[in-house]
Parts: sequence; structure tokens; C-alpha cells
Amino acid sequence: MLDLVIKNSKLVGKNGEYNIGVSDGKIIEITQKNLKADESIDIESNYLLPGFIDPHVHFRDPGLTQKEDFKSGSEAAAHGGFTTVIDMPNTLPKTNTYNALKEKMKIAKSKSVVNFYLQAGHNTLDEMKKMMELNPISFKVFMDLETDDSLEEIFHDLGELKNSTPYNGLVATHCEKRSIVQGETERLKDSTEPIDYSYARPSTSEDESVAQTIELARKNNLRLHICHLSTKNALNMARKNNISYEFTPHHLLLDNSAYNKFGTMVKTNPPLRPESQRVSIADIDENTIIGTDHAPHTLDEKQKGVFTSSPGIPNLETVVSLLLTEVNKGNLDFDLIPKIFSENAAKVFDLKNKGEIQGGKDADFTVIDLNREGRFDIRQFKTKGEYSPFDGCEYKGAPVMTIVSGKVVFDDI
Repeated sequence: MLDLVIKNSKLVGKNGEYNIGVSDGKIIEITQKNLKADESIDIESNYLLPGFIDPHVHFRDPGLTQKEDFKSGSEAAAHGGFTTVIDMPNTLPKTNTYNALKEKMKIAKSKSVVNFYLQAGHNTLDEMKKMMELNPISFKVFMDLETDDSLEEIFHDLGELKNSTPYNGLVATHCEKRSIVQGETERLKDSTEPIDYSYARPSTSEDESVAQTIELARKNNLRLHICHLSTKNALNMARKNNISYEFTPHHLLLDNSAYNKFGTMVKTNPPLRPESQRVSIADIDENTIIGTDHAPHTLDEKQKGVFTSSPGIPNLETVVSLLLTEVNKGNLDFDLIPKIFSENAAKVFDLKNKGEIQGGKDADFTVIDLNREGRFDIRQFKTKGEYSPFDGCEYKGAPVMTIVSGKVVFDDI
């Protein structure tokens, strides 16, 4: 007897409706025949998609839990349709030691309602070898915090780590050129206009950093993933060099004129770009990954001025409906949704049992109602972040159920 059958499911790319049999958290059967199970869920002819994966979240746990923690963050993920998240290492302490990584794993395991994986920060080669005992999913490098010399050393050590441990060589990079950011920030430091933040960290800083990280990865035989890519030039370089990348919803849907409306509430790194330089919905293709860069702060931290306010936007509970709205507008092919939200991230981050609805894979599912209409209301969100440039926006299309390992963690059918 099956543990669970999910009934009346539409599957992307297939005609008719299907029943999905699940046991022990795995997909056992996909059929149009009736199935018997201990439990059944009727998803009422909505779309069943492979559980969505967000490769870029900041859950602030430990050390910054006034902004978010693994409980509130993972509940926000489930509410937004995500079954798996990858958390970043810039917590307090940084997740760049064996002990810090072990402690964060313990915290996440005790609090998270969705699957989680952890990125590690770089450190000495010896410390990174110790961290490999805990299998971090990849290493993260914030290029904007490093000099050219330190970047050479970091990438060299990661190359050595790949040669001496089971590390698969995947490095994720935040690409902004430190020297450009420092120079332009100094020039504009007295500005009180929020839009000037986008000129203090100009598109050229990202473009030059992307070129640099591609070369460093090539020289040290590493696999590269570019986080929150935001400029056309950087996108062209990534595609030309067959580098994986992610887009955020704010970079896809907003340009830097949004600073004039929302002020420092839309401050983020890299910043929103001028219309002529930014990526957009039209740039999404079958290789794209969507990463929210979910990065909540307190309202007080977001209102301290152009250069003092904290950078980051909470996105887990808006991104799916935002892009489904683009589908309903005819601006995005629905067939791309499972690729950009699940399949591509599973491939890049080597999550072999995720990313597809297929026998033997994990029973992680996101149920989508393409016709669900509503208006975002930040008061109904699970995140501790109490702000969003999309608050109050109307949408059409929404995640209505999230299932992790065969267990329902969010239900709004």
C-alpha cells in the first residue's frame, strides 16, 4: 500500500490528469489509473510541479535572528512554494569554520519545515578541509569584500581543496568589483538621493567582477555559479562561457527608478540597474535559475540613509506569483517554470533526487493554480521582513500547496 496518492494532477508537457503514488518520501508511481493509498490529496486539476528550489536565501540564523530565523524563513519558503532552500554563510558567526557549519546544521535541522542545504564561506585550506567532512553544498565568495590578491589566493585554495577532498569544485560568487565600488562610493558619499546607491555600485563593477571570476575559476579548474546576475553584459559573458547564473525577481522586474518611489526599501546588492543595462523577463531562457536572494532586515535597519541602510529584499513569498503573472500576460512560457524554479538548480547543485517528477525521486512538489488571483499583503507573509516593493501588487497565478518528502507543509487549495 502506498503512503500517499496525489490525485487529479496536471503535469507540464503532458495531456490529461495523473495520479502520483508516494511511499517513504519517494515517488513510486505516475499513472492515469486509480491508486490506493493510506492518504489521498485531490489537487483539483491544478498543476503539480517538481518542488521548487531556491539556491539563494539569507535566513540570518544564528546571530541575526531579529531579521529572520530558520523557522520563519522556512515557513516563508513553504508559503511561497519552495521545498528546498540553500542558505548563505554571512551569519554571525560566519559559516566559514567546521564548528560554525556544524552549529548551523543543528539549528536548521531543528527549525526548518523545508529541505535545506548550506553554503560555506572560504577560510584557510586546512579549515575548509575540515568543513568538507560536513558536505557543504558549495563555497561562497563575496568578490566585493576582497582584493585582487586575496581573490587569487581564495580561488587557488579552492582549487587545491578540489584536488585533495571530495569537493566538487562548485563556487558561487557575488560579483561586484571592490575597487570600483569603493571609488564610486567615495565620490557619492554625501548624497541623500537613494538612486545614487545604484551609481555607487555601477554596472561596470559587476561586469568586471564577472570577467574576473570566470578567469579565476578557469585557472583553478572550478565550476562557477554567478549569484543575482543583474546586467546585460554580465549575462552575455555567462552565456558565452557556459556559466550557470541566477536572476532575482527585483532585478527582472524593477529598474533603478524604483529608488525614487521606494527609497532605501529597495536597496540591495548588486543594486537595481538603469533600464538600458538591466536584465528583464525577456532574458529568461531554458538555462536560467531563479534565486530570490531573500534577505530580510528590520524596518529600522532599512531606513538609515543611502549608504547606512541595510541592503536586502525579502522575496520568497512573492517571486512565484510574480513570474506566473508574467506567464498569464504572455511574457513567459509556462513550460520554463519547472526548469527555472527546480530542474536547473537541481542540476547545478548536484541534487540528484530533486528537480523532476520521476519514479525514485524525492516526493517534493509545488502545486500551482494558474488562475488564482489576488493582491500581495505583507501582513499575511511568514517572513519577519515587513517590507516589499511588491506589497499591494495584483497577481494571477500562485502556489497553493507545498509538499516536502510526501508531507504537506503549506495548503491553500
